[in-house]
Amino acid sequence: MTLDAGGTNLVFSAVRNEQLIVEPITLPSSGDNLDKCLQAMVQGFETVAGRLPEPAVAISFAFPGPADYPNGVIGGFLPNFPAFRSGVALGPFLEEKFGIPVFINNDGDLFAYGEAFAGRLPEINARLAEMGSPKRYGNLIGYTFGTGFGVGIISGGRLHIGDNSCVETFCLRNSVYPDMISEATVSAGGIRREYARLSGIDDPSLETKDIYDIADGIRSGNREAALKAFEIFGMAAGDAIATAASLIDGIVVLGGGVARGNKFFMSALLGQMRSKLRNYNGEELSRVQPQVYNLDDEAEFALFARGGAQKLQVYGSERMVDYDPQKRIGVTVSRIGSSRAIQLGAAAYALNRIDGK
Repeated sequence: MTLDAGGTNLVFSAVRNEQLIVEPITLPSSGDNLDKCLQAMVQGFETVAGRLPEPAVAISFAFPGPADYPNGVIGGFLPNFPAFRSGVALGPFLEEKFGIPVFINNDGDLFAYGEAFAGRLPEINARLAEMGSPKRYGNLIGYTFGTGFGVGIISGGRLHIGDNSCVETFCLRNSVYPDMISEATVSAGGIRREYARLSGIDDPSLETKDIYDIADGIRSGNREAALKAFEIFGMAAGDAIATAASLIDGIVVLGGGVARGNKFFMSALLGQMRSKLRNYNGEELSRVQPQVYNLDDEAEFALFARGGAQKLQVYGSERMVDYDPQKRIGVTVSRIGSSRAIQLGAAAYALNRIDGK
């Protein structure tokens, strides 16, 4: 059984074999009232359980942090769930109510998990096989672009959560405004602020989708400012992603509502990842050592699949071996959407934990 925990609503469902098998059930979050919020969670999961063809084996869902996710404890500064700030043992509470394991992670983690096991990563590896490439990928960095700047990391098929459940990207230094965190720019609010600053139009009713439409030329407004706002977003996002990609060395998948505007920010994002830095003697080096490809561009995917494959003769022998000296990674946008990726990630994570994987 799954839950999408938002500040306004709690949306419950269930997943089996990568398919939703219960129509979503929506209840108010009541995040400022602990009793009402927990009662709504019990009610929602009880309703889902009553509609299942067989008993559920686990509850798995994303919930905003800060949190001690491995122990299912939520606590700290949660703007949308202030009733949880003093610390709530949410996982143990639900385990006692339903008698099955409960797994809680953040949305960035489960987005990455869903994309790694049922989204872009298996799709990319399957396509590489179809194109005759021996290259395969097992690492993935998933980013959610929305209200905030979330991240999840899959390394060797496992979710990397750190020692404190505190793998974060929102607090990285902002390359556009160095005294600010990256999320100040890499967020829906960041795009709105940049548009207001550049256009001189401070309209609080404008949503990110409206600025997207202005950039697309289908809504009146300052198009140049809208395009520049997305470009600035891409520059700050690309800088942060370049740091992570240098450490993780894997496929980068973008999701969340703002990712729909990728045609306006992707060039700037890739520009940062492909940029150059210099060492002390002036020699230029790539910011990200592997070559970075846009995997949503057919021509670039073909080059990505081809790589630098060549035959190499074994010294003192007639034997030939395959050798590909080109290090490469790719950036792509989710095709199943962040909500579905999170649901699938929640189910896959729970089942793998139950199976001891």
